[in-house]
This record gives sequence, C-alpha cells and structure tokens, in this order.
Amino acid sequence: MGMAKSLEHSISRVKDLLAFSLGMMNGENGRLLMERYKDAIESITPFDMLALEDKQLEMGITPGLIKKDIEKVVNVFFKSLANYHWDKPVEENFLYYLMLENKAFTFRLNQVKKIIKSYKDREQADFAEMKMELLPHFKEFITFDAHYVKKENILFPYLEKLWKQYRPLKVMWSLHDDIRNQLKIIISILESQQSSWNNFNKILGKYYFLVFGMIQKEDLIVYPVAAETVSKDQWYDMHIQSFEYRFPFIEKPTKPTDTQPKKRTLNLPRDPKLGIQSETGNMTAEQALLIFNNLPVDLTLVDENDKVVFFNKAKDRFFPRSPAIIGRAVQNCHPPESLDTVEKIIAEFRSGTKQNASFWIQMQGRFIVIQYYALRDESGGYKGVIEVSQDITELRSLKDEKRLLDWE
Repeated sequence: MGMAKSLEHSISRVKDLLAFSLGMMNGENGRLLMERYKDAIESITPFDMLALEDKQLEMGITPGLIKKDIEKVVNVFFKSLANYHWDKPVEENFLYYLMLENKAFTFRLNQVKKIIKSYKDREQADFAEMKMELLPHFKEFITFDAHYVKKENILFPYLEKLWKQYRPLKVMWSLHDDIRNQLKIIISILESQQSSWNNFNKILGKYYFLVFGMIQKEDLIVYPVAAETVSKDQWYDMHIQSFEYRFPFIEKPTKPTDTQPKKRTLNLPRDPKLGIQSETGNMTAEQALLIFNNLPVDLTLVDENDKVVFFNKAKDRFFPRSPAIIGRAVQNCHPPESLDTVEKIIAEFRSGTKQNASFWIQMQGRFIVIQYYALRDESGGYKGVIEVSQDITELRSLKDEKRLLDWE
C-alpha cells in the first residue's frame, strides 16, 4: 500500500486517534478512552501513527510533551501495529542492517539483565562487585550510537524528502539524545565509588525504557513506512553511505563493488575540470576538494535558502556527515532542543546584525571549537553560513615558540 493511498483512507481514523492521544496526555480515564476509540485503535497502521504525531506537532505540542506520553500511547497501539504486514528487507539493504543491529543490541541488553538478576537479594551488599561487572557492558553500549547517527544522517534526510509528514522524526532524534544522556549517567554511576544500588536501579529502568521503546518505534512505525515509500535505488545509496560508519554489534557486511553508477543518483558534482577563477588565482574543482578535505577542520556549507549544499571529508571528522544531507534543510540537521539556537543564528546572520558565533565543547576527551560565519557577496547580500569545527586540544597546550623541524 502506497503512502498516499494509506493516508487518504485514514483521515477519519487519525482524527479519532488524535482525540484518544490528547485525552491520554490530559490524564483522562484510559479505559474509557480505549472503549470510545476502540475501532480506530484496532485498525491503526504505521502511517496513521506518523500522521497522528505530525498533527500533534502541527498543533504546537512540543517534542518534549509528546515524549512524556508516547510510550503509553504506542503500547496501547502495539497489537494493531505489530499485526501490520509489510515486506521485510533482504541483505544488502540499508534497512536490513539497521534491523539486525537492533536484534544484536537487544541480545546484549538482555544479557545485562541476566547479570543483574544473578545478584538478586544481594544488590545493595554486592553493588561494588556488580558495578565492576556491568561497567564494560555499558561502555560497549556507547558504540551503538553509530546506529542512531546513521538514522540521523542517512535515513532521516531521505525520508524528509519523501514524506510529507516527516516531523515526527524530530521527536525520534530528541529521544536519541535522551538515550545518549541516560547512558552517560549510568556510566558515571558505575564509575563512582559513592553511588548506590537504589539510584542506579532507577536510572537503569529509564535507560531500558528508552532503548527498548526506540527499538519498538523503529520496528513498528518508521521501518514499515520507510519500506513502502523508499525506492530500491535509494536504499542502495543509503547502504553505500553507511560504510562511512560502524555497524555496531554485527559483522560488517561486504561493500558492493558497483557503487559508481548508483552514486550518480545523489546528483553531486564530480567533474574535475570545473574551474574556480578569481583575482587571487585559479584552480580546478579537484584541487579545491583536495584543499577542503585536507584541512584539519570540519566544514559544512549552508546556502541562503537554509539548504546544506556541501561538506568536506576531513580525515578525522568528529561530527558525522553523509551525502544524504545534501539539499536537506539545516533545521532538520539538528535535534529539537538546539533548533532555537540554529534559527536564531541564521536570523541574525540574514539580517546582518551578527557575523559570527562561536561555541566550544569537550567530547571524548577532546576540546572542540565550533564556529559559524555569515557568507556575503560583494554587495553585502546574505549567501549562507559556513560551519567550521576544529579539534584544538593540542593547540591549547602550545607555549613559547617552535621554529625548528623535529620530524626525527
């Protein structure tokens, strides 16, 4: 069933589902709501769920409010969503490996559950021992972030171009960040000598609630709709791009060798003869790319229409980028929590009141500076934004002078 046909037949059902979800969010009697909207609940499809969440966002309900009740709502819809028939992906399909990663992650999550159960009735007494046993497992879970990064930087850009109702993906991205933050808290508790079992148990429950809920939302909602709306060539392009990232907890598949014809569907410039001519000199597009890709910085160019048009491939890029983001609205390249900042920077740059903005963060033991510069033509017209990110960890420690070459 195509997306247009599915949505065409579900307008009235989505209206009832919206009334149900709003009632749940307002704290009304859940049993009465389920009886009143029984027909809609029993016939809901993944397409309906997307349309429902999109309607909530259209009404001005924030991702934060939606997140508070989404698990309860999805659990009510679980049986109907689980019964929805769709063709599962086969190997060498980007979606196939995302689903396989979820299965491998689920196995590891359940193994950790077994470890905790082995401490039954002695959790508090032997919590120090438990922490030592659990810490390596949760540190390993950090690598699963590659799964979320691939969704954010490969899958979501394609779906944004294909789906009219893509805004629920913003809620999912926000949930990714919640999972990341919760995992950091768990690791800090396990590394602390002062932490207690009771505190850890509460945080652990929140983490498991989030990660299993994410797997459920992927398998029941996003993946079925994606499977029915993304073309074979588009899945192939995503699969090729995914090799820039890890395949957490699964064996890395063999990269297809016939990648060049498929890459053309990305519509990226490839002609090395394209020249850049200016009063300061001339160079080919190939030379320009060599410069961009060998600079010790991450570069991302956003045009005057707020579309991402270019990023470099720095050797040690620390912020992930995939070709799928080309043409993507820059507002969709950030989680909802940072959207206000992004829009404020662009608005000030566009109006001419500001010319640059700087931030710095500490990430994985490195000190990263992130700077934004307004781009203007000779007449001062706004032409977009360049984002420049650089790891300055070593630069911060420089002292005095260095005038000699010390390669030996």
